[in-house]
Amino acid sequence: MKKINLKKLGPGLLFAGAAIGVSHLVQSTRAGADFGWGLVWALVLVNVFKYPFFQYGPRYALATGETLLDGYFKLGKGYLWFYFFLNLATMFTIQTAVTIVTAGLASQLFGLTTDMVVWSIAITLACCVILIVGHYKLLDKLIKIIMVLMAVSSILAFVTAGFKNNTDLSFEPIFPAGSGLLFLIAFMGWMPAPLDISIWHSIWSLEKNKSQKNSPLNAKEGLFDFNVGYVAAVFLALCFMGLGAFVMFGSGETFSNQGGVFAAQLISLYTSSLGKATYVIIAIAAFTTMFSTTITCLDASPRAMSKTMQLLLKKPDTQFYTHWLIILAVGTALIFIFLLSEMGLLVQIATVLSFITAPLYAFLNYRLVVSKAMPDEQKPNKALRILSISGLLFLTGFTIFYLFSL
Repeated sequence: MKKINLKKLGPGLLFAGAAIGVSHLVQSTRAGADFGWGLVWALVLVNVFKYPFFQYGPRYALATGETLLDGYFKLGKGYLWFYFFLNLATMFTIQTAVTIVTAGLASQLFGLTTDMVVWSIAITLACCVILIVGHYKLLDKLIKIIMVLMAVSSILAFVTAGFKNNTDLSFEPIFPAGSGLLFLIAFMGWMPAPLDISIWHSIWSLEKNKSQKNSPLNAKEGLFDFNVGYVAAVFLALCFMGLGAFVMFGSGETFSNQGGVFAAQLISLYTSSLGKATYVIIAIAAFTTMFSTTITCLDASPRAMSKTMQLLLKKPDTQFYTHWLIILAVGTALIFIFLLSEMGLLVQIATVLSFITAPLYAFLNYRLVVSKAMPDEQKPNKALRILSISGLLFLTGFTIFYLFSL
């Protein structure tokens, strides 16, 4: 059996880097702090049922040489217009949400200033420079270092917190009501990530092959790369939920909605487990994790919008990436300056939209991988098809339940 070249890992880790951000550091930790292990059922179910639809991103791209956006366009121009306007409505909010958490961690780590607007704009500019100068290759190398650093520190903190925990924790499922239901929807909507990140993954897979033309990813390597990233994202989500459960559940302490205060509370989760001497290491690990999310999101949305415009305007050779990168950076900065007080509402809208649109992305991705465009040998097997149908029913059923509960 031919060994898989570990140097070819990349798109899957970028997926994990994009996923292990707000959904993990913020929502998983908050879920553990508020409900203990009571929402572990939701974490497991949503990750299992979303798995095939995320996997179909690299599967389709490496089998056809096209992104999922090319596939959506073939299914109907209306699907691509829908994606364009939905992404336009949410990408600024998502970028702002991940950047403000990164800014809070930077403030705790570096000091200098506690002004979240200053830190947020500085981080956005730094990410823009890295992406414009280094392109995909630098991003690919950077994410591997960040993922190893964060994985080691998170697992160590989780295990240590577990040994020190003296509170009886129950795994009895909890189904929140009222405002808790909205949190559950947001939690599942961004766990491990919004389903449209499968589009980003298909784009990154093709970019990876462009960067190493002499040894491109094949289907087997691409799926291995995806599985590594996906398993890492799910496992670390459990770790963050555990940290919240071990350290904060039943303590009476709640997480703040303010970026700087939340960052301080988050870092204290680690230091209370590993000791104050580890403060700098933990702060760097948490910051690099959110920085990876910030830079991957800032890279992916412009790539997706550029590809969408190429298809809609029938200009396949025109690159709109830099234009959209600047638009996203400026739009994000304007939200920091003028709408920072409304961030809670904006993030809530974005997470709910991510959840209620998940069945559509799931359906489109599944339809593409069973279409004539896919080589027969690359189509999903029977087990994966059954899981896909089950996932469609789960996502659609839960969405209908939520809409009727409003």
